[in-house]
Amino acid sequence: MDDGNAYDGLVEADPDARWAFGTGFHDTLAGVDDALPPSVDRAQLATYCLMLGDDALIMAQRLTQWTTCAPELEEEVALANIALDLLGQAGPLLARAALADPTTVPSLPPGSPVPPQDALAFFRDPRQFRNVRLTEIENGDFAASTVRLLVFSTWRLALLQRLVGSCDAVLSAVAAKAVKEVAYHRDYAARWFVTLAQGTQESRRRMASGLEAVWPYVQELFVAHRVELDLAVAGAGVDPAKLRADFDQVIATVCAAAELHPPPTASAAATPGGRDGVHSAAFAELVTEMQSVARAHPCGRW
Repeated sequence: MDDGNAYDGLVEADPDARWAFGTGFHDTLAGVDDALPPSVDRAQLATYCLMLGDDALIMAQRLTQWTTCAPELEEEVALANIALDLLGQAGPLLARAALADPTTVPSLPPGSPVPPQDALAFFRDPRQFRNVRLTEIENGDFAASTVRLLVFSTWRLALLQRLVGSCDAVLSAVAAKAVKEVAYHRDYAARWFVTLAQGTQESRRRMASGLEAVWPYVQELFVAHRVELDLAVAGAGVDPAKLRADFDQVIATVCAAAELHPPPTASAAATPGGRDGVHSAAFAELVTEMQSVARAHPCGRW
């Protein structure tokens, strides 16, 4: 590179190595056998991948809404990077869903270049999404978003650690990479949780208020859907009820350091929730915003 031009290195022959113009990230599924396990129901595997992919996708969308709004530039970049990590998880999970059951992919106009995972992200109706409702509730203030991120990442990390052992090679590979990412997400949120709780009187009040606002959505995380139970038996998925002890231990440790106590959690009732396409009032608006450009230009090339 010519020392007189700082930008020459950005346009060298390998486009994947360009900083800011290409990710240069390692392909999570490089060399991974994408054959479907013979013991696993294809439709159930597709639904399960939609669940996990939608969790990541919708959480990423909420986090990106902090862009230009976070309290500090450094935190804005951190939240954007966490969102990118989650999008990186959502992509192969949605692609796996499409491969397992092509009927899940919405029909698009002839000639549309949109790949299956993008079609699932941008052309499904709200009732077709399978994410837990924790991911879709409005951000609130920075304290409330911190609580939500702590709860989500603590729960997801416990899930991913078990999913590494999945008999589905793709799920296992996605989980193995995501474990490292989500461990950082959890620790980032925990640090802010304690910092705000032990900060000023106002920051502590906001953190306690955020805990009250987010906690009602915790119980849904541990209610097992029939698809999750069946795939857990088949060795491909994880029974979410078995994550509760690990989750409670981490949250108790963080709350003790913050000198805050989470509200009591009601018994997790098996009522229809996000896994069944039943979402909160804020969800339709969120999906409309996320899908607006793609739906306006369904045959667009980006």
